[in-house]
Amino acid sequence: MQDAFEQHREMLFAAAYRIVGSRGDTEDVMQDAWLSWRELDPDSIADARPYLYRVVTRQAIDHRRRLTTRREAGPSAEPTALGAEEDVAREVELAEAVSAGLHVVLQTLSPIERAVFLLHDVFGFSHAEIATSVGRTERAVRQLAYRARRHIRTRQPRYRPTVAQHQDAIARFRSVSTGGSGAVQARACVS
Repeated sequence: MQDAFEQHREMLFAAAYRIVGSRGDTEDVMQDAWLSWRELDPDSIADARPYLYRVVTRQAIDHRRRLTTRREAGPSAEPTALGAEEDVAREVELAEAVSAGLHVVLQTLSPIERAVFLLHDVFGFSHAEIATSVGRTERAVRQLAYRARRHIRTRQPRYRPTVAQHQDAIARFRSVSTGGSGAVQARACVS
């Protein structure tokens, strides 16, 4: 069980870093996630990778919220306004990147390709889990994931999403990625 954490450490670190934005804070998140992980019964987890991804993501989001709360508590919590400005700039940049990425996904992928791509490549679900969710075989899901990545690389628009569809996709994605409750909410994001 402990080997699974080490096996996925790089992916987990990268996911946490994208959320908290600093190496020191990411190390704190990883430590908290590892402590949570080692207290678990190995037989209670069917697939360690998506479970660990969710644990680390939630730990990172919680860590980020605690930092934000401390900054809002008063001037003594934030030594300089420059740090707050950098955080706001980083959040705006992240929001723009998510918006642009989702726009590409909406323009280039069919609904089933979008679901497979987001569930596998973004939320870390296995092809078998996705196959069960979308009512396809695991082989078909692998093919859909391959096609989705190919369509995204070419960036050839195949669909014209409305502004409302784009905003809805962003809202659902943000909801899942900032506090979602696992598979059910991730599947709701892509439907």
